[in-house]
Amino acid sequence: MHTLKIENLTVMIGEQTILQDFNLTIHTGEVHAIMGPNGTGKSTLSKVIMGDSSYKVVSGDIWYDEKSILNLTVDERARLGIFLGMQMPLEIEGVTNADFLRTAIHEKEGNNFKLMSFIKELNQTVEQLKMNPEMIHRSINQGFSGGERKKNEILQMYLLKPNLVLLDEIDSGLDVDSLKIVGENVTEYQKKSDCGILLITHYQRLLDYIKPDFVHIMIHGHIVASGTADLVSLIEKEGYESFEQNIEDSHE
Repeated sequence: MHTLKIENLTVMIGEQTILQDFNLTIHTGEVHAIMGPNGTGKSTLSKVIMGDSSYKVVSGDIWYDEKSILNLTVDERARLGIFLGMQMPLEIEGVTNADFLRTAIHEKEGNNFKLMSFIKELNQTVEQLKMNPEMIHRSINQGFSGGERKKNEILQMYLLKPNLVLLDEIDSGLDVDSLKIVGENVTEYQKKSDCGILLITHYQRLLDYIKPDFVHIMIHGHIVASGTADLVSLIEKEGYESFEQNIEDSHE
C-alpha cells in the first residue's frame, strides 16, 4: 500500500501564488481526476509533486508513505516509484528511447536487470501501443507528433513500472484513435499494477477510457468540490462558472 498525501500546500512562482492551502490524498489502487479551467494550477501541482525546482513551496508538505519528499530531487522521487507523464514531453537529441529506458531500468534493477527480458518487453509494449518500432531507436521525441510523444510517455510508464502515476493532460494533441489506445493502456496498467493515478484533464473524453474513482474540481489553486464520476457530467452541462460563483458567494 502506497499513499501520497498533500497537506496544506502553498506554492509560488516568482511573486505569484499558484497553489493555496491545497490538500489531497491518493492511495494505492485509486484513480483521481483533477479538472478545472486554464491557469488554475493543475499542471503546477503535478510538477511540484515531481520536484520541479522552478516552484517555491511556501508552506505545507507532500508525504509519500508517511515520509516528506519535499527535500528529495526529481530522480530520488522517481526511484520511490513516482512517474510523471508530461503535457509537453521534451525532445532530447542524441539519446535514443531504447538507450534511455535501458539505462533507467538498469539503474532501478541493478544486478537483476536482464537485457533480453528488457528487449522483449520493450518490443511487446511498442506493438501494444501501436507505435512505429523505428521510434525506439530514434532520439527521444525528435520529430515525433503530439500523439507519438504521448504514446512514448505511456511506453516509459509501462517499462519503469511506477506505483504512483501522474498524467498531466495526456489527452492533449491526441486524435480519436490515439486517445483510445492511450486511455485503454493506462487503464490496463492501473489494473495490473494496482497503482495510484492522478489524472489532470480538461475533457470528459479521456474519462470514458480511464474511469476515475474520485473527481476533483480545482479553482484558484485549491479543490473546491470533490465527488464521483457523476461530477464530470455536471461540468459538461454547466461548465466551471457555477463553481467559481460558489467561491465568490462564500467570500461575500
